[in-house]
Amino acid sequence: EVQVVESGGGLVQAGGSLRLSCAASGFTLDDYVIGWFRQAPGKEREGVSCIGSRTGDIRHVDSVRGRFTISSDNVEKTVFLQMNSLKPEDTAVYYCAARQGATCSLGSYEYDYWGQGTQVTVSS
Repeated sequence: EVQVVESGGGLVQAGGSLRLSCAASGFTLDDYVIGWFRQAPGKEREGVSCIGSRTGDIRHVDSVRGRFTISSDNVEKTVFLQMNSLKPEDTAVYYCAARQGATCSLGSYEYDYWGQGTQVTVSS
């Protein structure tokens, strides 16, 4: 069974850092793309970053480029989202999602498997 489970959320002050983890099971990372998405209260779900482990394809939404880094550890079957220089507007529930393929996308409709989400709160 394909599953992804997020961890690493929490409360941090503006300017701080957090690292989110997405643990994959039931599939090989090389065959899938992993995306990170976020949803703030009253807002639509937004694609943040994605990675295709086999191709090294990486994308970020403009608002996080230069602050967030996505990486994958195929041995641990985990994808990480390192978030630096956090801002209050980064506050949201963060989800990781998986879909088969090699080219990553920030479109949530393209992903088939979703985690339960982890809360990230950035205080000003």
